[in-house]
Amino acid sequence: MSRLVSCVVLNREAPGLSRVPYPGELGQRIFNSVSEEGWKQWVEHQTMVINDNGLSTMDPTSLQLLEKHMMSFLFKEGELANQGFTPPPAKK
Repeated sequence: MSRLVSCVVLNREAPGLSRVPYPGELGQRIFNSVSEEGWKQWVEHQTMVINDNGLSTMDPTSLQLLEKHMMSFLFKEGELANQGFTPPPAKK
């Protein structure tokens, strides 16, 4: 039986992650507060953030920006928390 967490993304109880998905204290916080489904939603959103911003996971500055987006998406915290997603303009 999987463990249940009170998921901050879904705002309901749901099956939790099977392992810590990120290093350090933040990873433990995610493990304790984000469900499998909520994490899946972040991973999908993360792909969009990487592509829209031209980020490289090899670049420390890109990783810092990605973490800011993660804090905003998962916990509604940080400097990006109050910024809604604005899709890029349609290409002509």
